[in-house]
Amino acid sequence: MRIAIITSGFLPIIDGVTVSGWQRVQILSQAGHQVLLFCPDYSSLAEEYPNWQDYTGNILPGVEVVNLASNSFVGLDYEPNVSRGSYQEVLTQLTEFQPDIIHVDEPERLYVGFWRVAGIDYAKQAGIPCIGFFRTNFLDYLSDYFPLPKPIFAGVKFILTKLIVWVYNSYDLTLVTSTITYPKVVELGVKNAVYGNLVGFDSDRFTPNLRQTDFFQTQYGISQVDELVKVVFLGRLYPDKGWNFTLDGLKTLSQRMDLSKIAIVVAGDGPMRQEIATELGKLTSSFSLLGRVAPKDVPALLANCDLHVTSSEKETRGLTVLEAFAAGIPVIAPRSGGVMENIEDGSNGFLYTPGDRQDFASKLETLVENHSLRHEMGDRAGTSVTKYSWENAVKNLVNVWQEQIENRSLINSEQVKSNKRLTTNY
Repeated sequence: MRIAIITSGFLPIIDGVTVSGWQRVQILSQAGHQVLLFCPDYSSLAEEYPNWQDYTGNILPGVEVVNLASNSFVGLDYEPNVSRGSYQEVLTQLTEFQPDIIHVDEPERLYVGFWRVAGIDYAKQAGIPCIGFFRTNFLDYLSDYFPLPKPIFAGVKFILTKLIVWVYNSYDLTLVTSTITYPKVVELGVKNAVYGNLVGFDSDRFTPNLRQTDFFQTQYGISQVDELVKVVFLGRLYPDKGWNFTLDGLKTLSQRMDLSKIAIVVAGDGPMRQEIATELGKLTSSFSLLGRVAPKDVPALLANCDLHVTSSEKETRGLTVLEAFAAGIPVIAPRSGGVMENIEDGSNGFLYTPGDRQDFASKLETLVENHSLRHEMGDRAGTSVTKYSWENAVKNLVNVWQEQIENRSLINSEQVKSNKRLTTNY
C-alpha cells in the first residue's frame, strides 16, 4: 500500500501524536508499505533538538519524511506548524508519489497553517480516500492559552467549533481512538466519526523486567532516590497538562505526610520547567527534573518508578497510561478525558475528582504509604493492557485504510459505469 500521511508533528518533538507516528511508520516499514510523511520543519528548534535531522528524509526502508516550511503555532515558538505557502510542496510530492490513501493527523491544527483542509483537494482529483484522525480536542485548550472575557470566549469557541466540525466532515472518515472521546466528537456534530483501537504501546519494550538496582544512580547520577517511593510525571511541561493543579495538589499532600518519603521524578520539558523546579523546591529537596527523555529510555524509566501521576484533564486517549501499565506500575489520574479509558478505579490505579486537591492528595498518599497495594495494582495494570500493542493498533489502522480504498474503488467503478450509460444515451 502507498500511504501519504500529513501530520501536525513528528520526532524529535515528543508527545502523544509524534510518538504514535513514529511507532506507526516503523511497523508500516517492516510490513513493506510505502509511506510519504509530511510534517513541520524543526530546524528553528535545532538548539533544543540538535538531532532533528535524524528524522527527515529516508528514515526507514520505504518511509520518507518531508519537512514543510513552518511558522509558530498560534504564536508559540516551541510549537512549529506548517505554513500556508508550504501546501504547494504537499501537492507536488503527492502527485509524484501517487498514494492509495491519504491519512491526516490533527487536520484542524494543519488548517490553521495551510488555510485549507489538508489532502482533500488532491484526493478528490485522484479519486482516492482521505481520512482524518481526531487526536486533540483543541476546544478544551482554549482557556489555557487565550484567557478572554466570557462573552468573547463563548463567541470564539462557537466559531471554532463550527470550523472544526466542518474540517472533519470534509473527510471520508474521522477516526477516534477513545470510547470516551467518541461521543463527544459526535455531539460536536462530526457525522463521519468511527471509533477504533488505534494506539498502543511497544509490547517488546515496556515490561516490569527492566527494573534494576540503583537505576537512578547508574542512569542519571542521582543518589538517594532508589530507596524512596518514586512518583513519575511523564510529559510536556505545559499549562494544559495540569501542572498548576499538580503543584497545588503536592502542597496539599505535604500537609498530610512527610514528602521525604517520596522521590518526585519529572520527565519532560517545556516553558513551565523553571516554575515547576521553584515550586517543588519549596516543598522538598527530593525531586529530579530529567528534561526530555528519549522514547527508547522511557520503558526503563517507568519500570524503575513506583507509580505514574498525570493531572491532564483534556487528553483524548492517554498514551502514557498504557505505557505505565505495561511497565507494571499503577496510575493516578483525573476522572476526566481519555485517561479514564483504561483505569479501573481501585484496581489498577486511582481516579480523583478533577480540581479536588484533597482527593488527589489522599489517593497519592494511599499508594505511597501502601507498598503491597502498589504492587497488587501494578500486577493488575500489566495484565489489563495486553491487547493494546502497537502491532494490533497498526493492523487495525491498515484494515481501515484498506476498507476505505476498496470502498472508493467501488464508487469510482460505479461512476465510470454511470458515465458510460450517459454517453450511450446521448
